[in-house]
Amino acid sequence: MTRRFAGRSVIVTGAGSGIGRATALRFAAEGASVLAFDLTDGADATAAEIVAGGGDAEAMHGDAGRDADIVRLVERAVARQGGIDTVFANAGISGGLAGLFEQSAEDFAEILRINLIGPFLAIRHAAPHLIARGGGSIVCTASVAGLRAGAGGPAYSASKAGVINLVQTAAQQLSGTGVRVNAICPGLIETGMTRFVFDQARAAGKGERIGELTPLRRGGVPDEIAGAALFLASDEASYITGHALVVDGGLSSSHPFRRPREIGKTTL
Repeated sequence: MTRRFAGRSVIVTGAGSGIGRATALRFAAEGASVLAFDLTDGADATAAEIVAGGGDAEAMHGDAGRDADIVRLVERAVARQGGIDTVFANAGISGGLAGLFEQSAEDFAEILRINLIGPFLAIRHAAPHLIARGGGSIVCTASVAGLRAGAGGPAYSASKAGVINLVQTAAQQLSGTGVRVNAICPGLIETGMTRFVFDQARAAGKGERIGELTPLRRGGVPDEIAGAALFLASDEASYITGHALVVDGGLSSSHPFRRPREIGKTTL
C-alpha cells in the first residue's frame, strides 16, 4: 500500500465509530500518526486497533463543539508530533428527524453547536499550526442533507449546509497559506448514527430496498467515505480547496423519486 501520509500528524474527530473510525484506520495504514478524538470510549478502541496493527495512534476524549476541548486536542497533537498536517473534522450528531414545529430551539442549537461550531473550532485552532508546517489539509464532514431538503431533519440539514459554506469561506480566508479546506457530503451510509434506519428496514423484511433511490441501488459503508477523505487530504488533491465532494451513490444527481421495479417503465 502507498504510504501517502508517512510522517504526517493527523487529527480525526468522531473517531470512535463509523466514518471517523474507518478514516482513522486508513490514515494510520498509510503511515500517519493519528490522534483519535471522540466523546466516547470508542476512541480508545480505534487507537488500540491502530497500535495493534503496528501503527501510531493515541486516543483523546472530549466534546468537538467545546472550545476548550479543541484547544486541548490541538495542543496535544503539536506536543506529540511537533505540529499538525491534516485535520478531519468529522464529529457530528443527527438530532433525530423531528420537524420544524416539533424541534425545540435548544435541540436545534445543540445540533448546530456540534455539527457546525465543531468544524469552525477545528479550523480556527488547527489552521495556524498547518500554516507553520508550510500548508496542509482540513476536511470537514458535511452531508447531502446540506445540499437540498429531504435527506435529514431541519437542524441537521441546516448545520451541514453551514459546513459547506464554512469550508468555502475558510478556503478564502486561508488563501495563500498553503492550507486547503474541503468538505465531504456523504449520502446514506450505515453508521451508528443511521443504523436504526437500516435495522428497521431489515426487520420489516425490506432490506433489499435500502438505497433504492440511488443509481447504485444500495447504501454506502464508512470505508467508502474514508477513501474520499484520504483523497482530499492527500497531495493528489493539491489543487482542490473550497469544494464539497459528494459521495452518495448518485442520490443527489436528481431529486429522489420512487423508481419502478422494472427498468424502462416510468410512473409519472
